Amino acid sequence: MPISLSDAQLAVRIREGNAREAESELFRRMAPRIRLYGLRHLRDESAASDLVQDVMITALEALREGRLHDPEKLASFVLGICRMTVLELRRGSQRRARLLERFGEDLPAPAPPEPGLDREQLARCVRNLNERERTVIMMSYFDERTGPDVAGFLGLSEANVRVIRHRAVHNLRQCMGAVA
Repeated sequence: MPISLSDAQLAVRIREGNAREAESELFRRMAPRIRLYGLRHLRDESAASDLVQDVMITALEALREGRLHDPEKLASFVLGICRMTVLELRRGSQRRARLLERFGEDLPAPAPPEPGLDREQLARCVRNLNERERTVIMMSYFDERTGPDVAGFLGLSEANVRVIRHRAVHNLRQCMGAVA
């Protein structure tokens, strides 16, 4: 796709449905602007990255549904979505703060950390697993998926998932210095 397309032409292509390249070009043009807006207003790198994803998803859905009436104003439309998303995030955090202030003492105390568990070491050990082992561990223990779910998602047999999980847990125990 030629880069010389105007914002209006991109919006029309996305609305008409022949949009793969147009959507990529829109992301290439708008993501840096949204990220800078997020850094300025949210003051957090990961929050700014999340903002880019949220705004681009919302903008693409709106464009596909034809909710942009004046294609010439595409940049303003996307940045308006950006502004509204940041306002919603701020309202949500203010709402959580008010609820914690009001009901915080009624909440149960957080569970104390497990004695002797070095979370940073565990994170390093998980990162050192090969990709397949790491995926099986993350899906099994963090996403709390069953063996058949993991097997179906990865296109493996259930027995293979059990073997991979067993070896990964063994490697984690070794890495943590807890092999019995």
